Amino acid sequence: MHQLNFLLGLIVSMLHGRSPVYLLREGEMMFIRYCHILFNGLIVVVSFFLVSPSSADKPKLQLATIYQSGSDVSAYWVSEKLDGVRGYWDGKQLLTRQGYPITAPQWFIANLPQQPLDGELWIGRGQFDAVSALVRSSPRDNTALWSQQWRQVKYMLFDLPQFPGTFSNRLTQLRSIVNDVDRDWIQLIDQRRLTSDTELMTLLEQIVAEGGEGLMLHHEDAIYKQGRSFDLLKLKLWQDAEARVVGYQPGKGKYAGMLGALLVETPKGKRFKLGSGFTDEQRKNPPEIGSTVTYKYTGMSDNGVPRFASFMRIRQL
Repeated sequence: MHQLNFLLGLIVSMLHGRSPVYLLREGEMMFIRYCHILFNGLIVVVSFFLVSPSSADKPKLQLATIYQSGSDVSAYWVSEKLDGVRGYWDGKQLLTRQGYPITAPQWFIANLPQQPLDGELWIGRGQFDAVSALVRSSPRDNTALWSQQWRQVKYMLFDLPQFPGTFSNRLTQLRSIVNDVDRDWIQLIDQRRLTSDTELMTLLEQIVAEGGEGLMLHHEDAIYKQGRSFDLLKLKLWQDAEARVVGYQPGKGKYAGMLGALLVETPKGKRFKLGSGFTDEQRKNPPEIGSTVTYKYTGMSDNGVPRFASFMRIRQL
């Protein structure tokens, strides 16, 4: 990729009829930067169609809906929402939410059962970038170091996708599986019972104050089913969603020559700008066109645009 970018810079310099030395001018450097971004975006789009798993390969996962006040909290099991990477064990290998195989050390998965498991690969609160990078890595030239890095990871289980029974039944079975596996890195997410909205909000504030992301609520009588479910709820102090990058707005002032805002599009086709939440390094090297980003927001405007939307991260998996 770096070689292609360098070649692109030389081509542009020749089109200007100048030596590449002249490209050090600020205006031309900005032009080259945006050419590189667009070129990299094209590579991402082409790669996506070449390597993306088909819909048939993607795990049939249950997905949460947003908690609404007034629900009968006493009918739910409540757990912390972990900021990790969704890990689906199909009985033979670990897969991401999108169906990509996860390369993990053999010792990490050796004792897992042949039945499917649903959980989160997690290092700790505030460590999403670290676990995401590790999940996307491979042994390469230093297998020992890579394997040692995986010692940080825990597979935090929260459901049994193909077990016939209510969530309370599945929870009992999960406890049995974790006991049988008997490995420190294979754990069951702590589930508790609460009695009211007041207790729920108190717990949420405590978890967030300690660096957590939010809470998950599983209805005690729910069966596991694919897609969005009102039996599985998520509760945060803010909401988050994903959108595809479709363009850029150049920065101004101290951000001149860098990204000002991303133009993104939601799965429903609604377009809006993401202009906050970026580090200076991310503004110099913004998410590529065609990539998917996660953003947080607080409610929706009357025309369906997320309010106070702020960039969180690039979805890598």
